[in-house]
Amino acid sequence: MFDKILIANRGEIACRIIKTARAMGVRTVAVYSDADVSALHVQQADEAVRLGPAPVSESYLRGDLIIAAALARRAQAIHPGYGFLSENPDFVAEVERAGLTFIGPSEKAIRAMGLKDAAKALMADAGVPVVPGYHGANQDPMYLAAQAAEIGYPVLIKAVAGGGGKGMRLVEEASDFPENLAAAQSEAQNAFGNDNVLIERYITAPRHIEVQVFGDGAQAVHLFERDCSIQRRHQKVIEEAPAPGMTEEMRSAMGQAAVKAARTIGYAGAGTVEFIVDGTGGLHPDRFWFMEMNTRLQVEHPVTEAVTGVDLVAWQLRVASGEGLPCTQHEIHLRGHAFEARLYAEDVPAGFLPATGRLSHLRFPTNARIDSGVREGDEISAWYDPMIAKLTTYGPDRGAALQRLRSALDGCEVAGTLTNLGFLRRLSRDPAFEAGDVDTGLIARNAENLMADPPPLQADIAVAGLVAADLGHGPLTGFTLWDALDRVISLAQGDQVFDVTLTVLGPDICDVTIDGQITQLTRSGEGWGARTARHDGRVTVFGPACQTFSIVDPLDRNVTQIGGDHILAPMPGLVRSVAAKVGQVVSAGDRLLVLEAMKMEHVLRAPRDGVVAEVCVAPDTQVTAQMPLVYLEPA
Repeated sequence: MFDKILIANRGEIACRIIKTARAMGVRTVAVYSDADVSALHVQQADEAVRLGPAPVSESYLRGDLIIAAALARRAQAIHPGYGFLSENPDFVAEVERAGLTFIGPSEKAIRAMGLKDAAKALMADAGVPVVPGYHGANQDPMYLAAQAAEIGYPVLIKAVAGGGGKGMRLVEEASDFPENLAAAQSEAQNAFGNDNVLIERYITAPRHIEVQVFGDGAQAVHLFERDCSIQRRHQKVIEEAPAPGMTEEMRSAMGQAAVKAARTIGYAGAGTVEFIVDGTGGLHPDRFWFMEMNTRLQVEHPVTEAVTGVDLVAWQLRVASGEGLPCTQHEIHLRGHAFEARLYAEDVPAGFLPATGRLSHLRFPTNARIDSGVREGDEISAWYDPMIAKLTTYGPDRGAALQRLRSALDGCEVAGTLTNLGFLRRLSRDPAFEAGDVDTGLIARNAENLMADPPPLQADIAVAGLVAADLGHGPLTGFTLWDALDRVISLAQGDQVFDVTLTVLGPDICDVTIDGQITQLTRSGEGWGARTARHDGRVTVFGPACQTFSIVDPLDRNVTQIGGDHILAPMPGLVRSVAAKVGQVVSAGDRLLVLEAMKMEHVLRAPRDGVVAEVCVAPDTQVTAQMPLVYLEPA
């Protein structure tokens, strides 16, 4: 076993690896950028080395600096985590050339699965079923459009390199193909340095079911399946194991196909074979097709650990240090059910755009496994993935595990940034999800109910007013002659302003008047009926729907905000291209510019007809949220 390893990653996965390494007596070296100098993974590791500035191209993607750090600190191996350099075969070659061990598959195995088109051809030759489509080298747009027409719409355009939903577009009509092709190619080039794509038939009731595999270079086993069908914008939201409705016949067929894929390339370490499944009429062993293989540890690996009792990171370290597979296929057992929910800083009503902010208040429940790389007070920056935590729950069956997931989500408290917490709570209670009737279109079909935050309740506003007045912590004190003590506080949420009148009737009782309606609050123990946090001039009420209110300064009530004719940046990001020109007449829906955030491209379009009066940014400009980009005048 290794004495010391370097972890070429950050955030929650770095913390996850450190936890197992410490339990095995292995020392760890963290690496960090200037944005992560005080990050949790840096503090948890035994040693830490600075890589460079915040941009990943100058820090976490600098393989040469990472290898130099490992050599300088006398680490024997490098664990890549997921993302960044984890599936870069050139990095693997450089690690081994330096005399270090890469904790993962071989360079050859990664190359075999690195390009989706080549991987599918290899799998087809090995007898693994693949989705019908075009996986060739001809990338001429006219030729690709002809191939799409031959396959038949709807089709899916997918980057041959990388993953995570980047460089992927669903096209339902031929007229939309050129624009979506250009967008997918641009996104793929920016994310992976390769703009080649493939075209596949889009399965109309698709389920995304993947199989966890593990190999030692000679033999391979599977650790059953995970269902990752609950997605938005091709990115996973809630994963579970086992898959709802899975039969033993299909589980056996998928497991054998996944193991065959791993053995075909001499796979070593943890990997995931992803399949697209036609869920129409239930699961059948002749209706699943190979999509791709992720040659690394997956984000959602905790659900597999929960239902098998296996520590996959420990297995990675053991096999990379020269041991064989820790057990045979017959010694791996599936028990119970598990869910994982990904808690992100993101603006759900705005289309899940990434959000930023300081985590001024953060509390996790005690009845779930928490994988996180942040603490209260940490900043969610625009530089990296905005994940706050992964919550994993386990139960003897799906119903028990789901009930524990709901309870864990209800017990989360996050303030200081927008999050998808309310969305996750509503999703966990969706009737179709509860019934296990899942496919990749579930969120889109139920978007109206899932994505819109409910309006605040009178009780939420009342409690927020009490906290905003600094009266929400303990009994109310003071005195007044002849009449009750009144105080007026103004709270804002979006465009709404609530004038809240607090009438103190005693140390444990207060009448709160909002728009003529009176809500009476009584204190029980140390609280006033709801969990709350006051932070950065705001109050958050942690109820069934997390409600955040800004405390209005009376002196600022009449300040006007930029809006209306200004097109504002919906999130921090990089301006990739600008189509708008001063004097240009535009119609509603016309493309104005392209903003890149988290390697995903977002097209900003004209909200109405007008004339471009001013363009405030140029390509390659880094912008902050709500920064003016384009100004429109009436046509």
